[in-house]
Amino acid sequence: MPTVAITTKRKACLAAEYVAVFFGLALLYSLLARGTSPIPVLLVLGGASVAYLLRSRTFDRRSLWRAEAVRLRPILTLWALAAAAAIAVVAVAFPARLFELPREQPLLWLAVMVFYPLLSVYPQELVFRAFLFERYGQAFGAWTVAASAAAFGFVHIIFGSWVSVVLSAVGGWLFATRYQRTRSLLAASVEHALYGVLVFTVGLGQYFFHGAQT
Repeated sequence: MPTVAITTKRKACLAAEYVAVFFGLALLYSLLARGTSPIPVLLVLGGASVAYLLRSRTFDRRSLWRAEAVRLRPILTLWALAAAAAIAVVAVAFPARLFELPREQPLLWLAVMVFYPLLSVYPQELVFRAFLFERYGQAFGAWTVAASAAAFGFVHIIFGSWVSVVLSAVGGWLFATRYQRTRSLLAASVEHALYGVLVFTVGLGQYFFHGAQT
């Protein structure tokens, strides 16, 4: 992928734009629309990201998928360790919530398993990985992964819980690192989807439902 040198002033402008877009708009949404589903907005932003990426002369369109870059073994190994830890934490701290959604609302759980990756995960990866890396990568350089994780974590303030912000920042670092290494939005989306369905399955979904208050 070709690179174009940019000036310090341009970097500063892009950094300011990044703050306004990913922090300012998220805060505004949290203040004005908390309690409403972010999915419609997310789908619009995902579509806008695709339009921007397809018009960019430096973006490699293969990054939107690149299935050959998906390596399930390292993804599943780390996920299995995280799943064991999550189950243990919920079992000790919130035993009544363990596997609450599949136990009490199996049809809703199945709907989440099917539609969450399609309507939420891939659009988020378009915005927070592909678009962010392409638009702001030259401004942040080696710090782009951190910028992606920070933005991804902060936007979860709309759920009204510091737990969702912290967990999402950690996840954002993981997904951004995966995208940086593979340049495959599919690889990042698969990993993101696995952790998302884990959260909703083990009993931590209350921190990621719209309108959650903790």
